[in-house]
Amino acid sequence: MKLKGKKVLYIVHDDFEDLEVWYPVLRLREEGAIVDIAGEEANKKYIGKYGVPIHSDCSFLDLKPENYDALLVPGGWAPDKLRRFKEVLDIVKYMDENKKPIGQICHAGWILISANILKGKKVTSTPGIKDDMVNAGAVWLDEPSVVDGHIVSSRRPPDLPQYMIDFIDVMQR
Repeated sequence: MKLKGKKVLYIVHDDFEDLEVWYPVLRLREEGAIVDIAGEEANKKYIGKYGVPIHSDCSFLDLKPENYDALLVPGGWAPDKLRRFKEVLDIVKYMDENKKPIGQICHAGWILISANILKGKKVTSTPGIKDDMVNAGAVWLDEPSVVDGHIVSSRRPPDLPQYMIDFIDVMQR
């Protein structure tokens, strides 16, 4: 129970990468963390790319990021939708300014790009958005998991075991 008493915010929208939501949620809960799922609407069922649903506990339009110890952002196609919400970008910026852990995997880098927090940061992502990450000022590495301060990034579902080891480690600091 390494994370007992810690609160993690996980933002979602339709077309998230199923494993990139459920694997971290279950691992964090196994470690004792409270994981709140936030979508555009509270108490709504969001559907992943492969049809696996998740229900939101709350709306990211109404929550206070200061109530959370960490933030996770899934990959899939959801990040392209999520980065269009000022509230999501404000949450990311708050977490960054306060050096709270931010986990991003696969296409989730799009949200961090739109929040303008990657300049000079070492990160990874799906190779499909490597150019976007580099153009945002990030130093892109082709590694399963990259930690740069409070930002933990990963490429794709097969990298989830290392990504979660790193994310949990950063949360314990």
